[in-house]
Amino acid sequence: MLKQLSRLERTRNVLILGFVALMAVSLVLFFRPNSGSNPIEPTKSTEVLAAVGGDEIRVSDFAAQKQNIQMQFSRFGGQISLAQMGYSDQRILDGLILKKVSVQEAARLGLGASEAEVRERIAKTFSDPSGKFLLTDASGKLDMSRYQERVGDVAMFERGVAEDIAREKLEAFVTASVRVSEDEVREDYQRKNTTFDLTYVIVSVAKLAEKIQPTEDELKTYYDKHKTDYRILVPQKKIRYLFIDQDKSGQKVQISEKELHDEYDSLKPEYKQAGVKVQQIVLKVARADLDETVKKKADALVAKARGASGGATEEAFADLAKGNSEDATTAKNGGRMAGLVKKNPKLPDDPYQKVLDMQTGEVTDAIKYKNAYYILRRGDAVPKTFEDAKPELLVSLRNRRGYTVAQKLAQRAQDRLKETKDPQRVAQELAAEANMKPADMVRETPFVKPGDDVPNIGSSQQFEDAIAPLNNPNDVGERTGIKDGFAIPVLVEKREPRIPDFEEVKDKVLSAVKEEKAKAQLEDKAKELISNARNPGDLKAAAEKLGLEAKAEANYKLATPLGEAGSSALIDDPLYAAKAGQMINPPIFLNGNYLVIGVNKRTEADLAEFAKQRDSLLQSALSERKNQVFEDYLAAVENRMEREGKIKIYQDVLTSMQEEEEPVAAPRPRPRFPITK
Repeated sequence: MLKQLSRLERTRNVLILGFVALMAVSLVLFFRPNSGSNPIEPTKSTEVLAAVGGDEIRVSDFAAQKQNIQMQFSRFGGQISLAQMGYSDQRILDGLILKKVSVQEAARLGLGASEAEVRERIAKTFSDPSGKFLLTDASGKLDMSRYQERVGDVAMFERGVAEDIAREKLEAFVTASVRVSEDEVREDYQRKNTTFDLTYVIVSVAKLAEKIQPTEDELKTYYDKHKTDYRILVPQKKIRYLFIDQDKSGQKVQISEKELHDEYDSLKPEYKQAGVKVQQIVLKVARADLDETVKKKADALVAKARGASGGATEEAFADLAKGNSEDATTAKNGGRMAGLVKKNPKLPDDPYQKVLDMQTGEVTDAIKYKNAYYILRRGDAVPKTFEDAKPELLVSLRNRRGYTVAQKLAQRAQDRLKETKDPQRVAQELAAEANMKPADMVRETPFVKPGDDVPNIGSSQQFEDAIAPLNNPNDVGERTGIKDGFAIPVLVEKREPRIPDFEEVKDKVLSAVKEEKAKAQLEDKAKELISNARNPGDLKAAAEKLGLEAKAEANYKLATPLGEAGSSALIDDPLYAAKAGQMINPPIFLNGNYLVIGVNKRTEADLAEFAKQRDSLLQSALSERKNQVFEDYLAAVENRMEREGKIKIYQDVLTSMQEEEEPVAAPRPRPRFPITK
């Protein structure tokens, strides 16, 4: 008995140990990073995304950089994505890698930043124009809480400052010997500022094709030779769908005064602002050589306006504006602008937009804009009353309610279509609720395949996904969001992959034949045009004879677009060599077309103006040359490190991040208040 109990006890112990081990494995799997439904916040992830030399770029570094860039754009308002601004994940990562490369190269050359240099840079960053450090406590010592409030993670901020200094030192070292000659700058000024009055003709394939009329036999012969080019490789489907218009559905929604008041009360404070009052001091720059003088005066006024407190009262700023501003309209009113400043993402360079991110009483630095320096003081925000906001609130709320109504109605339409298989009948039943005519609710597509531009829908992945499962006539798909509302698709007919008949692709064949013939004529027509127009004055008549259009361009400058032809060195070099009264021969082949140009007038650049701007032009050219030299140097260092295997990107990590961030397509973006105008 004791032996049996002993054996049972050992068995029990084994089972318990096994159970504990199983639980441990389960916990590891459950809580491992980036698994399950609760992945680690990217800004806290320590997963390595790339390695540069001995340094690592972690997911958190990448996420923080991405947030910083997004915040810069979000200052201008609107729903702007980084992708729309050209900031792909790869581009952001490349920037982080290049920064590591520059810091490591600076360290290799002994150009790192010292602690004293970092302290000096931080002191300068947080000082007013008079040099007074702003982050001190009552005793004059560094106020650490204020410092942390301004910079966040102090260690990270100071490391960033050190890296910036190291990069600046490296750039100064690399570009120390870079020079530009006055002759180079003068020649560049002449090229950029010589103007031309032109007559030009674009001899294009599209224009020539308009006049070409192939015979039926030519079309059929072409089709017989190229019929496999028109092979349809995937099934085509003709779809009849029931359409629910979101806006029309929303028009029937009744919204009470109380609901509008509730909507207004729920708005964040920043959305209850009609705008911000602004005062300004404007100092005009009459001539380029006076820029530095005006800038010094503007900086002095900024320092005076800010005083010891760092801000200015409305009255104090008004006194400065009355005595110094050169904008007569606002100066006599103490610099007060007549209207309010509102956020406008379409005007990112507008100096007035800067005050929206400031506190009441704060004064901007001197801002150079066009031919003047602006000093702006932010005043009080003016509230937007309920009555002012009411029209926007009504539109916003009705759009949101309309979306919900249309969505529910589309679901009912889907259910009824699956029962009846009859779009016309369902349209009759739901037309009143949809606020539509039955005839407008039933739409039909031609035979379409993935990637096609569908009438009234466009190229829509959502619509393609909805019709993909439909394989038999009268199959009903799921409701799906399309332009302006919802669609419930029904399959009418399906065609399997095939080579289409001549009649089916006749229009495409016609376009192809006309294009082929036009391309064969293109060069000859351009040469004929030049031979018929011995001077620019003859060009218009010669173009009309060939069915082409001559256009005029006054004061044209090199390196700028010439109408639809665009800009190119292929235009610039022969044009700069031409004299007034000449035709540029041979014609210029550009972007698949020929360009025939006649020079009516040539006006040389004003070298007296160059003399006035000489110093600033030399400095600008030198800066541009230095930037290019430094960029080339860093690119060469990066290439060397890549060849040596010192740069490694963990592509699987980057890909997984992109997959997690990929947005789910929505039927239609819901309008949000406020509406930016």
